[in-house]
Amino acid sequence: MTTTSTSSTPEPLLDLERLVAGIRWRRRSWVSLGVLGLLAGALLAVLVPPAPTAVARLLIVHETESPDSGQMETDVALVETTRIAAAALDTINAAEPPPEEFLKSYEAEGLTANVLELTVRGPSDRDAVARARALSQTFIADHIQRAEAAANAEAQALIDRRNQLETELAEVGDAARRTELTARIQELGQRAQEAAIGAPSVAAGTQVVDGPRAITDSFLVTGVKNTAVGFVLGLGAGLALAAVASVVADRPVLRRDITAHLGASVIAQLPAPRRGPAGLWRRSRGVAERQRVAATLVRAARDDPGALSLLELGSPRTAAALALDIAEKLAVDSPVVVVDDLPDRHLRKFTGKTKSPLQIVDAADFDRPSTPPQREHHLGVGSVGPGTAWTDLGQLGSETLLVVRAGHASTLWLHTVARQLADAQISVIGVVLVHPDPRDRSDGTLWDGLHTALRGRVAPRADPMPDAVSAPATHGTAPATHGTAPATHGTAVATLRGTGATLAAPELRFERGDVRGASHTDEIPTGELPAVGSTTPETVEVS
Repeated sequence: MTTTSTSSTPEPLLDLERLVAGIRWRRRSWVSLGVLGLLAGALLAVLVPPAPTAVARLLIVHETESPDSGQMETDVALVETTRIAAAALDTINAAEPPPEEFLKSYEAEGLTANVLELTVRGPSDRDAVARARALSQTFIADHIQRAEAAANAEAQALIDRRNQLETELAEVGDAARRTELTARIQELGQRAQEAAIGAPSVAAGTQVVDGPRAITDSFLVTGVKNTAVGFVLGLGAGLALAAVASVVADRPVLRRDITAHLGASVIAQLPAPRRGPAGLWRRSRGVAERQRVAATLVRAARDDPGALSLLELGSPRTAAALALDIAEKLAVDSPVVVVDDLPDRHLRKFTGKTKSPLQIVDAADFDRPSTPPQREHHLGVGSVGPGTAWTDLGQLGSETLLVVRAGHASTLWLHTVARQLADAQISVIGVVLVHPDPRDRSDGTLWDGLHTALRGRVAPRADPMPDAVSAPATHGTAPATHGTAPATHGTAVATLRGTGATLAAPELRFERGDVRGASHTDEIPTGELPAVGSTTPETVEVS
């Protein structure tokens, strides 16, 4: 019985889980930017200390008080004019700086409707206090002068109006009209006298209520402020860059995504190699974890003497160390030949450090025999990064373990690796994920395919059926590509290792755009499968 199921779940425009995982995985980047901002703030506090500053507070009385009239905003704007700045500089007989530069050295702020605060900076505390005093006195004098000028103008206007009425009175003969004009002339005269007095309340009330005094921020307070601001700005910039990179770069971090794009299950995880001081006190933990993974992989390779390779993508150091651990454990029972095809001679560097007696040969000098010696293991170590000679990977082994660093390669390159390995007829038996997201809870196992449904490695049958094409349907050999997946058309006959059962698999088809493997899921009648350990060469046909 065969059932067909195709994946039609649309990809979300923005996967929040992937975004958070990408930001969390790039934590070194944004934490480094935060620390860089903190150091920059501290350095700024040392190299650019705050200038000496003086502060003064003025009480400004207006002739007509109104909370919503905007009089304080007008006063602030008047203080910050070149006329006031030039007059203040003339008061202290200072030729430097020019008024335009002096304007940049002070600020005015309205604290209340009548209280104005002036903050003035100078070359020294003494100069700052002198400039603040001159600025305060200049503005108070200007404010009183403006009030008096307004009063005099009002008084003159009243006097002019009274003179006009007196001229009109001389020409009027009507008694009633003369009486009215006389009353108005007296009123205007009285008002003109009051206006001529000026605004005594303005002149008496406008004063300096808090004299200029120097204020000096302590170096500690300034340093803490600058470092805090620098850390926040650096951290914010780092988080923003990490979020943009997670969306734009399209570098899978989650296990489920790497599994889907490579078409192979994640069978082990390793932390990233520690660098700097952290590598000293956490070295033993990383080595123990790597040896544990090596023991797991050795159990998968020990029962099948032959050609096995480790192909790295973004983590050559980890792949080299893991290959040596596997080779040393395999060498206990049988001879091991390690074929080195890693760039930058990472394998030789580790061998020199550990004084390993393993036989290591260069890939260029190695000629794989057609029939390898009995119980001899060949372990190839290479790379599938950009620039890989894909046609030479078959010399390293017909089966491979991919050592992939999470977030290193783009989705397109993962598809390229899967397609090229399938073209070279190299079976991927699993993925070792390096530097995974510590909070990743996604599944890293493929479920939709014959090679994964059997839950084990599958070897090609020694005597295939005449009309069948033998295919090593191993765990993870149905990679996803942008085009049509190769090397799986026809009927595949596979044998489960450890049993005598063979399985005729139906044709596995791949559709363009399907990144999870085979587009058909086959239901296998469990009642027809042989029991584990059975040696009956019973063939189960899946139709």
